[in-house]
Amino acid sequence: MNDTIIVIDFGSQYAHLIARRIRELHVFCELLPWYTPEKDVMKCQPKGFVLSGGPLSIYENDAPMLPEYVLNSGLPVLGICYGMQALTYSLGGKVQPSQTREYGLAKIKVNLENPLIEDSSLNVWMSHGDRIEKQPPDWQILATSDNSPVAAMGNLDKHLFGLQFHPEVSHTNNGKEILRRFVIDICSCNPSWTPSSIIDTAIASIKHQVGSQKVLVGLSGGVDSNVAAALTDRAIGEQLHAVFVDNGLLRQGECEEVEETFRPLFADRLHVVDASKIFLDNLKGISEPEQKRHIIGETFIRVFESAAKACDNPRFLVQGTIYPDVVESRGKGAERGQVIKTHHNVGGLPSDMQFDLVEPLRYLYKDEVRAVGKTLGLPQKMINRQPFPGPGLAVRCLGKVTENMLQMFRQADSIFTQELSQAGLLTLSLPDEGYLTGTSQAFAVILPIQSVGVMGDQRSYQQVVALRAVTTDDFMTADWARIPQSLLAKISNRIVNEVNGVNRVVYDITTKPPSTIEWE
Repeated sequence: MNDTIIVIDFGSQYAHLIARRIRELHVFCELLPWYTPEKDVMKCQPKGFVLSGGPLSIYENDAPMLPEYVLNSGLPVLGICYGMQALTYSLGGKVQPSQTREYGLAKIKVNLENPLIEDSSLNVWMSHGDRIEKQPPDWQILATSDNSPVAAMGNLDKHLFGLQFHPEVSHTNNGKEILRRFVIDICSCNPSWTPSSIIDTAIASIKHQVGSQKVLVGLSGGVDSNVAAALTDRAIGEQLHAVFVDNGLLRQGECEEVEETFRPLFADRLHVVDASKIFLDNLKGISEPEQKRHIIGETFIRVFESAAKACDNPRFLVQGTIYPDVVESRGKGAERGQVIKTHHNVGGLPSDMQFDLVEPLRYLYKDEVRAVGKTLGLPQKMINRQPFPGPGLAVRCLGKVTENMLQMFRQADSIFTQELSQAGLLTLSLPDEGYLTGTSQAFAVILPIQSVGVMGDQRSYQQVVALRAVTTDDFMTADWARIPQSLLAKISNRIVNEVNGVNRVVYDITTKPPSTIEWE
């Protein structure tokens, strides 16, 4: 079993970054909301806790509080920003609003030698409106800044620490080293979370769960289902049957490409099901995104249940669920029930489905999935394939889904990705190969609005296409891709001229957060 660090999420936009940075140290880390029951946290057998930041003030009536089990565990604790203030409040210190808020870069001065921060001074990233006026009894001030009398503090005997700044963001110098010192040196975690260990653990888990029974895997052609299928095939071989469902919501040429890729691996164990009419009939007249996702999730299960009859009714269904799916579907830590979006394979599943789920990637981020795929020996084309949402084009054709809208999307999306590919911008470098290049995800969106235009000296009133392209390594945060303007102009010109019914093209320049990568 891998050593584990638990990140208690108080709703910070950076909480997932803390988890990612710890994973980069090859230590398993799980992100759990602050209200998670103690038994569910402690069954993970953590070796330490990290407390995230958060959007609220600790002295507000509805502010999330530090769970009692954190301090009662006797394990090392690192509080970051709000997490530091939660520690202070719980232990009798004083937190007050700061007269001058502190956002952005700041310089801290280290006042006391300690095992967490090696530098005597450090440029760090601050993001807070409250500050520690008095540290708890038996705690020492480790560092200060011009605006924070307590920029870092600690109870060195009990291995408890607090940082007012964010070591997880790249703007903090040596922030990763601070986290390494806490996780590896102070918590004594063994850095054994590697692609090879993930594969070994997953294979053992799959074998234990399914035994000698037959299993179905739902293929979509995306990275996650590709790797989940290959990993399960490695574990149980001939027991696995693959089902690829053509739901009528796929990109241009996708059905043919998926069958071409997987037929050599599965041979007659690959079953292709054309269920496009079923999906489109079930989606008829539906425009609300969450309702679409639930309908698609349930329809997938029903189609798989029908396909299972041809495979001796397997009890188990493999899905390519990954960690961001789980985190986004359960909501953020500071606001119970505030779901970002329901993923069709998490919150959209029917309660009466006949399968038990096998989810070998459930605790992996996207870059970890790719690394596992690479270690499994999957071809680069397969593991570097751009992500595609499980609900498919239903969440890229905003509003009601119609055959006409789908056709417009496929043409516009194909033009966009063709041009990016020809320009060398539809590629992705894995993390261990240097910085990401090109785009991590790029696609078109058909908006449910029409705009006025002039085409052939005549007034037109037609659809709007939005282009979305991002760069990211974990898909929990993303930046918009800086595609050359000349290329965007070429893409726009082609779409307007070649796609009937479109007279306007716009480019999305928002990051995640505040936006998600998908529009629905």
